[in-house]
Amino acid sequence: MNTLLTQAAPLHPVPVHPAARQLLDQVAADPGAPLRVAVVAPGGYGKSVLLAALARVYRQAGANALLVDDADRLGADQLEELLAGAEGPIVVAHRPAAIAPGWTLVQLGPLGVEDLARLVETVTGKPADPAAVAELHAGSGGVPRLAERALLGRLEEFRPELDELDDDVLHYLIAAEAGAGRNLDLLCALLDRTPDQLPGIVDGARATGLLAPDDTLLPLASGAVRDFGPPARRLTTVQRLVELQLANGLPVLDLARSLLGTGSTGASAAAAFAAAAAEALPTDARLATQLFEAAAEAGERGPAVTAGWARAAGLSGDLDTALRLGDGMLGAADAESRAAGAEIAATVLAHRGELARGAELYQWAAGAGVHLAAGSGGTNAFAATALVGTGDVEGARRLLDSPAPGLAPTLFAGAATRMARGIVDSVSGCATETLSTLLGAAAMLEPALGGTLLPDSPAALAALAALHTGELALAESVLSRALQGRIGGDLLAVRHRLLLGWVAMTAGDLATAAEHRDAVSGHTLEARDELFFATLELGLARRASDLVGLQRSWARAYQASMRQQTDLFTLLPLGELAIAAARTGTHAKLAGQLERAHTLLTRLGEPPLWTVSLVWHELHAAITLEDAEAAKAHLATLTAHAHCGRHPSALAAAAKGWLTVLGGTFDPDEISAAAAELHDLGLCWDASRLAGQAAIRTSDRKAMVQLLEAARQFQGTGLRREAGAAEPTSSGTGLAALSERELEVARLVVEGLTYKQAGSKLFISGKTVEHHMARIRGKLGAADRRELLATLRELLSRPDSP
Repeated sequence: MNTLLTQAAPLHPVPVHPAARQLLDQVAADPGAPLRVAVVAPGGYGKSVLLAALARVYRQAGANALLVDDADRLGADQLEELLAGAEGPIVVAHRPAAIAPGWTLVQLGPLGVEDLARLVETVTGKPADPAAVAELHAGSGGVPRLAERALLGRLEEFRPELDELDDDVLHYLIAAEAGAGRNLDLLCALLDRTPDQLPGIVDGARATGLLAPDDTLLPLASGAVRDFGPPARRLTTVQRLVELQLANGLPVLDLARSLLGTGSTGASAAAAFAAAAAEALPTDARLATQLFEAAAEAGERGPAVTAGWARAAGLSGDLDTALRLGDGMLGAADAESRAAGAEIAATVLAHRGELARGAELYQWAAGAGVHLAAGSGGTNAFAATALVGTGDVEGARRLLDSPAPGLAPTLFAGAATRMARGIVDSVSGCATETLSTLLGAAAMLEPALGGTLLPDSPAALAALAALHTGELALAESVLSRALQGRIGGDLLAVRHRLLLGWVAMTAGDLATAAEHRDAVSGHTLEARDELFFATLELGLARRASDLVGLQRSWARAYQASMRQQTDLFTLLPLGELAIAAARTGTHAKLAGQLERAHTLLTRLGEPPLWTVSLVWHELHAAITLEDAEAAKAHLATLTAHAHCGRHPSALAAAAKGWLTVLGGTFDPDEISAAAAELHDLGLCWDASRLAGQAAIRTSDRKAMVQLLEAARQFQGTGLRREAGAAEPTSSGTGLAALSERELEVARLVVEGLTYKQAGSKLFISGKTVEHHMARIRGKLGAADRRELLATLRELLSRPDSP
């Protein structure tokens, strides 16, 4: 038998291709039949495996056959001479080429999923997992060699094969891996070939077996070319592609991305990285940061790259880098760079709780008299917003009434200006148009924002205004749109998420609020976000009557408030802190911050939109402290602003109701009406609590039932048995002996709540809680309170506890 095998047989020479098995079966049935077969397929499709199997069949049959592998590597004369002296069957394997008349053609195409599963079982000796086979098929395109090498972790075996490829074919594969395989003009320029010469090179690339039917690199092949192709040739090829794209003013992001980590330096590489970073910035700040940094390392350290790098770093949440770069630009020689640096530094400081210092820098940037070509176009607007936030509304108006000369009226600049005017209007009179203006600014910004570092978003400011005016549905809507649209990048995504948590908490939806809190709990938070996060936790603990959680959260929230300078946009967290401080006996610590807040509000003319919510929280702090004079003063303030709309009017009525409830003389119908108005505004928890507290303080049975029913409906917890109603008996033991209500009481008391606090949560009196605990003690046979609590803790900690 004459055999010529120019490649070694693979590790597992078992044909799995259907066409190969069919030919093998035909030869096994009649080894002496005269055959002239051409097995045609790109590299890696199993030609050598088939010839090895045929060789075994012919050898066992004693037949004289000529088997020629890689016939395409032989010259025409050499192949003709070899075939001329052959006797018996002839099987020739080669990569795609024209087939001479009289030959039987056997083509090996990609394996199907079932055949690939058979290959997996052959290679691994284990049953094939369908999901893994499907993934392998997607990555390998069904090419046997690619699949087998991936299975065995031996893709590096492509290294010598890629080294030996024709230069044009290798350049084509590298261009395809870099994303330029379908750009014919670019390929012709790269290869210095005319369009009619390109098909021959593509045919050579197809013959490698690394291309999909659409001539793109298969996913696994792409990794092999990138990781195991000749490094120097890959680098020079990609750099040449980039130069060609830059010369034609075309996008370079995909090409430049493939140069990351290669150590490319020089003017062309730096220009490529900088151009690619500018392309990436609107949609992928993290990638843009990498590219700007690569541009700087490659030698491009101009102001445009530095400013772009700072903005990208800030958008991706790296404010340390953004501030370092922005601060460094303040000492630049040209005024434009200094102004851009001031704007970047001001934005970072706003996030870090230093809005006053940020306002100074924004004003300086706005007054620098230069046109920020690479800036946001909203410097005046950001400066004005910061000035209002720190109490200087007149300075804000002057800025907005004196627009920077030569500034193009872009969509972004218009949205930023509209946002600033909305904030200015929010401290003017009853501010009836503020929310509409801010919502309009947020809508304008959605299509206009692209890679701009913002101190705050119109969506966040609109949501704050909505929270301060009881428009919770609008707040949720604008924040959800901003979050979905990734307005402001990763940096503002955290703020939008936290404000969504505040909206849910304010509405009494504590589970949703906790979900939003948990979504950002693993992030490193800047001062402003840390304040909103910590006070969100504090508010959730307070509304859940979780005294232990309240005390645990207080320290973090207080420390966060000390790192954040008091400004107009942090009054909600301050109000929550005031109530928690009263509950934990630390109210004196907040005296300075509350004083600064009211000084700020006084400078702004006591604007109702921002004043009412803070005073509402202070009222509840005064009630907790049993400070009647302070409570009356807060009621007077709320009443003075009640004419400004439904929300301040509702809070004023509820505040009056609270004081009459605590005084012991109140009209149940008035309390029900006040609570219902709060509920209609979305303040479900506040509504429920007002009605519930009134219910446990009245001696009128009918009024108590009416108010309890209202409290339960407002809270949305469904109907419970009336206070004092007979509890069903139980014949069980342990927790099974307790009624549903007794279990509720037991859990709350074990969590550390006093009888009064547990009763407040369940809308029953503290005395009723005490009665429940006495009955629980009798059912469990506890000798005293200490033994009872120890028994309950042990029973409730069991996995099977109800």
